Amino acid sequence: MKRTSLAMLAGMLLYAMPVPAATTEAAPAGITAQVPVETFTLDNGMKFLLVRKPELSTISAGWVAHVGSANEQVGQTGIAHFFEHMMFKGSKTIGTRDISRDLEIMAEQERLQEKIRELYRRQRERWRRGEIDDPFDPAARPQELIELEQQFQKLVEEQRELMVKDEFDKIYTGEGGTGMNAFTNQDMTVYFITVPSNKAELWFWMESDRLLNGVRREFYSERDVVHEERRLRTESTPTGKFDELFNAMFWESHPYRNPVIGWPSDLRMLSARQADEFYRTYYAPNNLTAAIVGNFDPAEVRQLAQRYFGRISRQPPPPDVVTLEMEQLAEKRMRAECDCQPQVELRYHTVPFMHRDSYALEVLAHLLNGRTGRLYKALVLDQKIAASAGAGQNSQKWAGAFSLFAESKGDATPADLEAALVAEIERIRDEPIPAEELQKVKNQIVADNYRRLESPFFLMLQLLFYDGLGDWSYLNTNAASLLAVTAEDVQRVATEYFKPENRAVAQYYRKAGTTAEEIPPELAELPAPVRQQIMGQARQLRGMDDIDTLRQALAQIQERKGSAPPQFAKAFEYVERVITERLAELEAAKGGE
Repeated sequence: MKRTSLAMLAGMLLYAMPVPAATTEAAPAGITAQVPVETFTLDNGMKFLLVRKPELSTISAGWVAHVGSANEQVGQTGIAHFFEHMMFKGSKTIGTRDISRDLEIMAEQERLQEKIRELYRRQRERWRRGEIDDPFDPAARPQELIELEQQFQKLVEEQRELMVKDEFDKIYTGEGGTGMNAFTNQDMTVYFITVPSNKAELWFWMESDRLLNGVRREFYSERDVVHEERRLRTESTPTGKFDELFNAMFWESHPYRNPVIGWPSDLRMLSARQADEFYRTYYAPNNLTAAIVGNFDPAEVRQLAQRYFGRISRQPPPPDVVTLEMEQLAEKRMRAECDCQPQVELRYHTVPFMHRDSYALEVLAHLLNGRTGRLYKALVLDQKIAASAGAGQNSQKWAGAFSLFAESKGDATPADLEAALVAEIERIRDEPIPAEELQKVKNQIVADNYRRLESPFFLMLQLLFYDGLGDWSYLNTNAASLLAVTAEDVQRVATEYFKPENRAVAQYYRKAGTTAEEIPPELAELPAPVRQQIMGQARQLRGMDDIDTLRQALAQIQERKGSAPPQFAKAFEYVERVITERLAELEAAKGGE
């Protein structure tokens, strides 16, 4: 199954949820939403979160593996995301016409790959000695390597003849399932789908089967798919490679410095053996949590969970992430030139998920963010030096960061934007925050918290997302914690964390002779980093030729856009428009043949 735009949007939505754009919409007075979540844990350690909604005819269900790029070993970056791809390849019972020969082919492929890896080890040695310019250059391959790769390709072709393409997806779709997808980030990997309420047992069987009987089908050819994804999302976007560089510069010691999609040289060398070890370590039931939201019988769900997921054996606890970020002692700066609108990002080291200071930092982000926030008023409306400006606190599982960003307008330079952003931080730190401004932000927090719970699908995702960060109960406790933040708390965290020696600054200048990509009107109000990722996804969609995959992506977007948080509704509309236009082009070309 190919990943569609829904997974990308879902991941961005969840990252943005703790710091949504400002809104004046109010929730019912006094509401700090509490979701009635029923929990239970199987003997093998797998945890379940249940939210009943008897008025529905569906259930939105998913599970989170508590593993992301932060858990990867040196030399294996990208394996968490790559493994996500592999989980859609089926199992010993799904996706093949002859499992016996299928397994034989995979064993033969691995034997050939061991020889290929040894030859690439020699290629890297030749590169270190300066004999070749690139160890992966096809033109520099020795004849032995060429022959081995040709033998391997014959096995790939034979295996494809045995495969039932996308059978995992087809089974779900044939029974009314919609929106099947997944996403990976630094801390977790999440899989999800919506099925009719009378197909609950199908979900339990399908998901437990790919965990219990999973195979590494098309493992090595799928690496090429991930390489292409990296090219489209990182290397072909105006700021993608520089964003990756900036992130690696910001994190000195913590594994958050590695890109989720992985470094190219690591992706080329990942082996099925490493994947099997990764699976045993991180996809054990005692490292998984499932969430089900919709119309179901809790007693039946418990029985199904035991019958299907209870078959999977508990494993030793996976290793913890123990590398802490070193204290930053001096400011870091990066100056880049790209085909982009001049812009700047200031990023400060802060605190992880549910740290006591994370709530004051989130309130601070609300004060700065959105059309009624201080940054928009100061940089866009008053000074007229920015086309957009925003801020956000990213409290990840093991560490956190606070970012301020702005895109230039007119003749303003990144240096001008930086000075204006710093001035607003100093204003927060030095001047009392008016009580009415803080209360307005708190009203927004209550309204946003209430609204996020309206969609069963996004409620299910939030349960998994927060559990992946460490504690699903944040869903029920965060509003009260945010409302308890005082003006003094906000000033205290601004003073403590927003120091020059604790920040990294990225200034992006427009490369001479280039023009910035036009910003779609639907995305104009989104933060620049999120907007650029969505625009990169749009470029990928415009290059797709698979009509069926595009139609599937369109159906998912149309199904979910009505329940998306308001600040992202236009993003869904934009992606919908891109897919619709691409489908029209392909169907017109097909009709003209």
